[in-house]
Amino acid sequence: MRHLDSQRRNRLFSITLDEASIGRGNPDQEHERAIAIYDLIEENCFGLPGHAGGPYQLHIALHESKLALNIRDDAGEPIVVHILSLTPFRRILKDYFMICESYYAAIRNASPAQIEAIDMGRRSLHNEGAQLLAERLRGKIDCDFDTSRRIFTLVTALHWKG
Repeated sequence: MRHLDSQRRNRLFSITLDEASIGRGNPDQEHERAIAIYDLIEENCFGLPGHAGGPYQLHIALHESKLALNIRDDAGEPIVVHILSLTPFRRILKDYFMICESYYAAIRNASPAQIEAIDMGRRSLHNEGAQLLAERLRGKIDCDFDTSRRIFTLVTALHWKG
């Protein structure tokens, strides 16, 4: 029973993106963001070292060109805000957006083999970004790779150009 209680507590139940920070994306990007939020709420592993447990609410924003992860308890009471420099993410984000443009263009007129090759590159960069995010959060937030990957998707959503 203790394991089940831990699974229910060490998780996110609400994720929001700061409306003032969001760059509106194309329909494909908006769809990807909605899926990431849905998937993240459905299945995640998220905890705070030294905190009794959640479930947690996560609000993601950009604040003075830094990533702000505002974490609250299930009653909406503030627990902590982690601010991360985005400088280490610049190259990954730049490359990721370039390959995403190629991917969305390829979907419309490229061969399946070309689409698959571009998608493999896109997933690789996405995984690299998720790994970097997990490393930068180490000791602040405990999460598994899939949770880190979905949060990275939402971080990219804050940088989309309309």
